[in-house]
Amino acid sequence: MELPTFTNPEDNIAALGIYEGMIVADLGAGIGAYTLPLAEKVGETGRVYAVEVQKDFLANIKSSAEARGLKNIELLWGNIENLGGTKIKDGACDAVVISNVLFQAEDKAGLLLEARRILKTGGKLLLVDWSDSFNNLGPASKMVVTKDKARALCEAEGFELKNEIPAGEHHYGLVMLKS
Repeated sequence: MELPTFTNPEDNIAALGIYEGMIVADLGAGIGAYTLPLAEKVGETGRVYAVEVQKDFLANIKSSAEARGLKNIELLWGNIENLGGTKIKDGACDAVVISNVLFQAEDKAGLLLEARRILKTGGKLLLVDWSDSFNNLGPASKMVVTKDKARALCEAEGFELKNEIPAGEHHYGLVMLKS
């Protein structure tokens, strides 16, 4: 049984403006809820880096990608909270997705710095996270990072707000630009 995600990756990707040929990183890829639709969107000329610290998640993404015939996903085992921890080159990505990860990151600034490092100047960061704990289906209340706090964290690391996207009833979505 799949747990409800409360937020729709396809809708969020559409709002981000991902197109054929882009290079995108999914930091904290989990089960690939963003990785797989991103890979379909960027097409054969694009690439998606799925970065995850849990190897079993990477194995799941690999088998799902193979089942869908996707050959443009690079699976990376790495620590997304450390500078250089993703093993992706500086300025390699057109966009970075961080979904339902910020609230659980121990080093939130480290996570955002790594996202910034791998983004091209003018590159886009899609940050989607829980806006509330929603009867404990989401994170514990004390772990929730509010939209305003998330925006302030991003701005402190050199991002500027491009726009907010509707990301579901219990989530917020921020599209930030690397300035």
